[in-house]
Amino acid sequence: MNWIANFVRPKIRALVNKPDVPDNLWEKCPSCEQMVFHRELEANQRVCPHCNHHLRITARQRLDWLFDDSAYKAIELPETIVDPLKFRDRKRYTDRLKEAQAKNEDKEAIVVAHGEIGGSSVVVAAFNFSFMGGSMGMAVGEGLLAAARLAVLQNAALIVVPASGGARMQEGILSLMQMPRSVIAVDLVKEAGLPYIVLLSDPTTGGVSASFAMLGDIAIAEPGATIGFAGKRVIEETIRETLPEGFQRAEYLLDHGMVDMVVPRQELKVTLGRILNLLSVKTPSAEIVTLPVNEEAASEPEADAEPKPKPEKAESGKEESADGKTE
Repeated sequence: MNWIANFVRPKIRALVNKPDVPDNLWEKCPSCEQMVFHRELEANQRVCPHCNHHLRITARQRLDWLFDDSAYKAIELPETIVDPLKFRDRKRYTDRLKEAQAKNEDKEAIVVAHGEIGGSSVVVAAFNFSFMGGSMGMAVGEGLLAAARLAVLQNAALIVVPASGGARMQEGILSLMQMPRSVIAVDLVKEAGLPYIVLLSDPTTGGVSASFAMLGDIAIAEPGATIGFAGKRVIEETIRETLPEGFQRAEYLLDHGMVDMVVPRQELKVTLGRILNLLSVKTPSAEIVTLPVNEEAASEPEADAEPKPKPEKAESGKEESADGKTE
């Protein structure tokens, strides 16, 4: 028995060789650069426990954390022309779509689902920024129209969660045409008298913020979300001035009246449920009590009422007979 080969060598190898550790066990926060264990991050809905930075999430994660009991049903989006302009830059547009579809579980940058939030029926259209930057193309425009029609059909509220860099350049003018089409989708919901709520996440920029993202009956934003049309650097170079600190952040927009609420991700489900209950329930939540009537005040004549005219008396010594003659 060779004790060096069978005993000493394995001990040395165990000390020298590093164990194979998966790369996804720890994740660095892009804000404070602290390493966070992946299970702790997922349990906190991908919000950094050290600095409260809200990391970007996928559309499916958004739906799981919004719907009651994570129960929802996603609909199939209408089919559109895949590459209408036969666009090609460094890669073909079709190849970019295939790569994005391989990395994500959905075929497009938007997912439309219906279910309940806080007991209220809702239709949610959530964007996925990891799919080509959540850019809005023809398929996204069709998805928004499908979500609006489904909300009207089910008499449910519509919640849109944009996370996009704007229009999809590979589809050119056809992508820009989705801006008015998304406004039409919003009008369908509002004409039916249904609530339309927008949950602004990071980032909401470009043509998305210039269309349906700013038309909500109630605009809610996540803390620290970037919301605007053009980038900060582009604006500074255009106006040749330094922008204030926190410009285009959710808190800055809240202070200037562009956003109604800034709600942490862990409180979004409860907050949306409360808002939907207030907007959807038409009957009062409390019992209607009839106020007692004050009988004395009702019997007294009104001060402003004009006195009734008294009948004129006949002259003294003269009486009027039945035939109208005076005696």
